[in-house]
Amino acid sequence: MSVVNTKTGKIEGYKEREMLVFKGIPYAKPPTGELRFAPPVEVDPWSGTLNAENYKSCPYQGFSQLEEWFGKLQPESEDCLNLNIWTPACDEQKRPVMVWIHGGAFITGGGINPAYEGLALAKKGNMVVLTINYRLGAFGYLYIPGKTVNVGLLDQVMALKWVRENIEHFGGDPDNITIFGESAGGYSVVSLPVVPAAKGLFHRVIAQSAPFIDPEVSDKNTKGFMRILKLKKDDLEGLRKISPEEIIAAQNTYMQKDPTNILAFRPIVDGKIIPKHPLKAFRNGECKNIDLMIGTNLDEAKLFTALEPTLNQMIEKGGENALIMYMNTMNINKEHSKEIIETYRKARQGKLSVEPVELFDAILTDVMFRIPSIRLAEAQSQHNENTYSYIFTYKSPQFDGKLGSPHAIEIPFVFNTLDNQNWGEFIHNGTMEQEISQKVMDAWIGFAHTGNPNNERLPQWPRYDKKERATMMLGNECEIINAPFDIERKAWKGLLKI
Repeated sequence: MSVVNTKTGKIEGYKEREMLVFKGIPYAKPPTGELRFAPPVEVDPWSGTLNAENYKSCPYQGFSQLEEWFGKLQPESEDCLNLNIWTPACDEQKRPVMVWIHGGAFITGGGINPAYEGLALAKKGNMVVLTINYRLGAFGYLYIPGKTVNVGLLDQVMALKWVRENIEHFGGDPDNITIFGESAGGYSVVSLPVVPAAKGLFHRVIAQSAPFIDPEVSDKNTKGFMRILKLKKDDLEGLRKISPEEIIAAQNTYMQKDPTNILAFRPIVDGKIIPKHPLKAFRNGECKNIDLMIGTNLDEAKLFTALEPTLNQMIEKGGENALIMYMNTMNINKEHSKEIIETYRKARQGKLSVEPVELFDAILTDVMFRIPSIRLAEAQSQHNENTYSYIFTYKSPQFDGKLGSPHAIEIPFVFNTLDNQNWGEFIHNGTMEQEISQKVMDAWIGFAHTGNPNNERLPQWPRYDKKERATMMLGNECEIINAPFDIERKAWKGLLKI
């Protein structure tokens, strides 16, 4: 057993495979009662010794079809603001620190997910690895002007403050902290450099599949959500009297009315917590002190079309018109949509399928993930040379390989949790997969240590710049390709609100 004395009290963890593990450490007061929908409040110091041998609760989970594949996280509670730590030793060595911010469209997920177990990564990299919970869905991202906004993002800031103040007790260096995250977590880690309250709390960012999010502030989702609960759109006090189960039920009902509105509850540019869209801040050089590694998976959108069979059917039946209709939901007019579809068809001709569903997957992958990531890398490379880009290419064996390299598939390679039974057929755990995981882990570890992902397992990985656009293709075969899929990239010039 290992007991650590922190600023908030003594914590007792346990030893596993030569590593020290501490789970379920509270970093803020339970956000219940009057604290529901309020910014997080520092946790009160406790007397005695906190037992940190087991995971605590995760946030209340919104509906996700991924539950059918990977199961649902349990138990759920509003008292969810806790974190987990894996460290080689609680000494004075001052190791690099990596803090994982999970994804899940801001409605599902949690730091307690076994896919994010930090033991292998911490051990291999001689680092301290943490995972955190933060409030999700309406609990974390309901927008009522003047009353509540972005509190889920403020939870992340509070967790990072706790890390900054206490990580030395766990053998970590408070002056060498990397935040990394995927999907919603990816968007979080590129938003946090813009948040004034987070300044100085971390030094490097790894953004995995960070999605495009419309920066416009709107209370449309609030109105629709509150209407289901028969409350006025600004009745925060009424909302605090309702059970969490009723809130989640209303959230699910609202979101299922429009399956395309998957980011109904998300961080917004409110002018204060997030003063401006992250890309603008990166372009202005306001984040120049942050090293950045950013990338996407080759076939991000194939996960979504696999989960939405009705979407597949709609596209197969409607063909190009269905593609145009869907692109219109992203504020891309008919003329531009036709031009983009034709560009992708010509670029893929003779090499890849040009069936409507395949074109849709390629276009959605780019508009949601790859193009925003490229633009962020472009922006940061102008101000900080420690900017690197990658595309992850390992193909899932599920559905006879038809999933390609979809959204989220890189996660078990980063953490080396390939043996987790929940992955099922999504990922195998063979020699090839283990070799890929070692390459990925070494890149993430190198970047966390020095701001440079180069290592002996990979070809030379040049920094990213707008001229060469060097991109590491990470998979069974790793290689640098300059300006991959450049014809498609150019098709988006002048489009999207980023």
